[in-house]
Amino acid sequence: MPDDTPDSTDTKAGERIAKRLARAGLCSRRDAERWIAEGRVSVNGTVLTTPAVVVTPGDRVVVDGKVVPDPEPTRVWRYHKPAGLVTTARDDKGRPTVFEKLPPELPRVVSVGRLDLNSEGLLLLTNDGELARHLELPVTGWLRRYRVRVHGSPTNAMLASLADGVSIDGVAYGPIEAALDRQIGSNAWITVGLREGKNREVRRVMEHLGLPVSRLIRLAYGPFQLGKLEPGAVEEVPRRILRDQLPAFFPKEDKAAPAPGAVKPVRMRYDRLPKGQAGSAPPSATKGAKPGGAKSKPAKPKAPRPSAIREEYAEAARKPGRRPGGARPGNRNADRRR
Repeated sequence: MPDDTPDSTDTKAGERIAKRLARAGLCSRRDAERWIAEGRVSVNGTVLTTPAVVVTPGDRVVVDGKVVPDPEPTRVWRYHKPAGLVTTARDDKGRPTVFEKLPPELPRVVSVGRLDLNSEGLLLLTNDGELARHLELPVTGWLRRYRVRVHGSPTNAMLASLADGVSIDGVAYGPIEAALDRQIGSNAWITVGLREGKNREVRRVMEHLGLPVSRLIRLAYGPFQLGKLEPGAVEEVPRRILRDQLPAFFPKEDKAAPAPGAVKPVRMRYDRLPKGQAGSAPPSATKGAKPGGAKSKPAKPKAPRPSAIREEYAEAARKPGRRPGGARPGNRNADRRR
């Protein structure tokens, strides 16, 4: 099994040549070592004979006579693959490929795993071949979730039997989570979750149960969800999410520490500046104060609350001869004012 985890032997000034070729999406590290042994790789005009070489961004790496460009920062996209596309760069049968349908502004990308011709749904794309191979490994432990339409009438007991794994034609498949969503006539919808993702695994397992698949949609790959992404649409995954989910590949940037002895700047206020300088102060320094230290107008007295008025009338009713507001009985001017 190739070692596609971050290499601790890399230095800050560069990275191992095998990792460089893997990041460029050309091959795996194991394949890169084989290419070097075959004399197909050169650095700065020198043909390599060993993979124990560290290259820097300024080095000229050539494979089979073609220059390998410096790798860009690692990026990941979510793509809603429609049915009818193959997940290969070139197809011998001339069928349309995923990469032919991608927006032209996207850089060169590779897919994380594959979806067969008639499958649809979430396909992860990245410009880092090493990351793609790392995410494909079963040891990553990410759950792939699918929604599957089958022909037949599956039972809960039938689907529960997949929890211990199944062997088909000598191929052992790991534990599979399967739950019946609903039965519609002679068809049924099933939610399937698995962690290995072998070639055509869902279709072969369902057919083994006598349930041929008529539609297969991948809903999630680990923490990445298809969501409401339209068929054929591409959306880049924010870098903060990549840092949270893949800390080995996307370490969090440390905030620069303040210099020793640095003094925190003091925010000035308009009301503390001379009148001639107040006009040039930034608006964020005012906090509601007026230029030149002018004081704001006193607040108007608030009108009494309705509850307070009711209490006043109730108090007046308990004292004969008094009305609310201090008016006396028989005072016609007071009554007129009301």
